Amino acid sequence: MNVGAGRSLRPPKAILFDLDGTLVDSAPDIAAAVNELLASRDLPPLRLDQVKAMIGGGVRKLVERAFAASGAPLVGNALDEANRVMAPIYSRHLTGLTRLMPGVREVLTHFYAKGMAMGVATNKPQLATREILLHFGLTEYFRAIIGGDAVTCLKPAPDALLLALAQLGVDPCDALLVGDSGADAGAARAAGMPVILLRGGYTHFPVEELGADQVCDSLFDLPAAMQGLQAGA
Repeated sequence: MNVGAGRSLRPPKAILFDLDGTLVDSAPDIAAAVNELLASRDLPPLRLDQVKAMIGGGVRKLVERAFAASGAPLVGNALDEANRVMAPIYSRHLTGLTRLMPGVREVLTHFYAKGMAMGVATNKPQLATREILLHFGLTEYFRAIIGGDAVTCLKPAPDALLLALAQLGVDPCDALLVGDSGADAGAARAAGMPVILLRGGYTHFPVEELGADQVCDSLFDLPAAMQGLQAGA
């Protein structure tokens, strides 16, 4: 395990998790949806690595980035229409190619057995989030599941985190966010809570440069990373 230096933290009462790139590797499904949308406009497909770098900021931002990368940028009403077309396409590409990230079930089982309050806070739409968690049998672990359309502002705004914590009855200073991107780090900072970021997620910036309190290689390393954070390692 390779863990970055961070500030000290008392043991959290709750852990919030991002979804895409943290709990699930959904990039192949998202790429399939993007390319189906582009094909409907007679535009060439994008590579998986291109789409992976576009994830974060919600579906509308994904659509905007995809058309820009295809050389056919959209704004205003044209972007609104493409986003409407994307909605049913996106809903058909949620679990076919998506897989759990390493260590997910083991770590969730570990903290659930300890009575830890856990939630999901993601920019992915609420229904899509629940469908994915149901598909993998993970809903039982989470007492709060907040999608991007449940709040006014998406991450890096703190809205989703604060709503999830309100449902859990835990203050931000007593909680921890686990994510993989700058949007996660920014949301945690705005909410006033510490954040651990995972390598191998969906960010085109080095994860060590995103301002996390700790960085670890996978969710298998999360318990040790939390201990290091509590010790001010």
